[in-house]
Amino acid sequence: MFCWCSFVYVLFFLGSFLAIGLLTVCLLLRQLIKFQRRKRTDPSVKHVAFFHPYCNAGGGGERVLWCAIRALLTRYENIKLFVYTGDTDAKPADILAKAERSFNLKLAADRITFVYLRKRCWVEASKYPHFTLLGQSLGSIVLAFEALLKLQPDVFIDTMGYAFTYPVFSYFGGCKIGCYTHYPTISTDMLRRVQSQTQSFNNRGYVAKNPFATWLKIVYYRLFSRIYGWVGRCADTVMVNSSWTENHIISLWDVPYKTHRVYPPCEVSQLKRLESLTDERDEQIIILSVGQYRPEKDHPLQLQAMYELRTLLNNDEALWNRLKLLIVGSCRDEEDRVRVKNMQDLAKHLSLENAVEFRVNVPYRELLECYQRATIGLHCMWNEHFGISVVDCMAAGLIMVANRSGGPLMDIVETSEGSQNGYLAFDAYDYARCIANILYNTPEYNARIREAARASVERFSEKEFENGFLRAISPIMD
Repeated sequence: MFCWCSFVYVLFFLGSFLAIGLLTVCLLLRQLIKFQRRKRTDPSVKHVAFFHPYCNAGGGGERVLWCAIRALLTRYENIKLFVYTGDTDAKPADILAKAERSFNLKLAADRITFVYLRKRCWVEASKYPHFTLLGQSLGSIVLAFEALLKLQPDVFIDTMGYAFTYPVFSYFGGCKIGCYTHYPTISTDMLRRVQSQTQSFNNRGYVAKNPFATWLKIVYYRLFSRIYGWVGRCADTVMVNSSWTENHIISLWDVPYKTHRVYPPCEVSQLKRLESLTDERDEQIIILSVGQYRPEKDHPLQLQAMYELRTLLNNDEALWNRLKLLIVGSCRDEEDRVRVKNMQDLAKHLSLENAVEFRVNVPYRELLECYQRATIGLHCMWNEHFGISVVDCMAAGLIMVANRSGGPLMDIVETSEGSQNGYLAFDAYDYARCIANILYNTPEYNARIREAARASVERFSEKEFENGFLRAISPIMD
């Protein structure tokens, strides 16, 4: 006969044993980490560590990282700077050379030390086909412990949005925590998409079509957002990159008193000096897209917009033959390279192979030439947290067509008559219509939009970023 009392007793015993074991491990880890700090040769030198597992990726987030590092090295002399990275296949000199090549940044190599992490696979989305947000967040805790056991800093700065690492470095490491959040891990917009059963890259079709699966995902998202808020509040100073991100972070973390809006650094000064190599008589009209090859960048929408544009220009075959969509972006890994191949296949499927060109991991000088030869900029990410490439295109003199959401809508692009500096669109047809308007505008009208765009981007300069970053980080540095 089954004895419930014995069963409950066994469960209680096992639970107590596991809890005591976990507590013991946590205390041992904490003591080990404290011992590491006592071994320092010069305790007066402050150790500052940036957590950026993909520091060699070459995207907008990496520009933030390197500009922040340059700002700290310029302001503070008595610091030792470290970068936690999972790019184990790249030497420090190669990483810094790529940063200089990609962003035109010169950094003092002798003042930067890289701490290589072997467990970066724990934060890769491909490892978690289901419950991806939770899996990556728990994986970041594993990565955080590896980082902390290799180096215990005085100041920990996360520049990738791994909020679940903050309690680890705060409680176990005794660190001051600073963070620069590009995009909240979860947002109310994501929850609304699930509630409306809208299919997207983070809401698969079988979930969107199944009411019970949708209900489960809503519960999962709500629970996750509560935990996300708790770990986010462990940060001592919080920087966000746009009004859109600021609104979401304040709502989720409830930290208005320590949140600072610091627009990301854009190379506007050099781009504003670029001279266009195109004129109205050029045979080719280039529409330029710049961004990493990631699913949220929605490159398929760009191809669909070109497909719709061909329909709109049906009676103007000569104009269509002059158009080319040039997609320039960086690939982080094999998954991104497969994504490029899929986009090339989609272009062929839409009969656009002669109107679309893909370029991968181009050097900065080649990118500058792309800006000079392009006329129109294209950016299709829904709820882009900010949009560095949007600003870069505008600074280079391109007429920008961006998504009517997130940072482009709230901070960058103005469409009001008299102050218009670009266009905003939502779906493929809307993008095509905006591009067609630009193509048929008078040269004088387009020139006014370009001038307004270039005049509006100075507030997003690297200098403005560095000033804002140093103001926000000073409470945990001084």
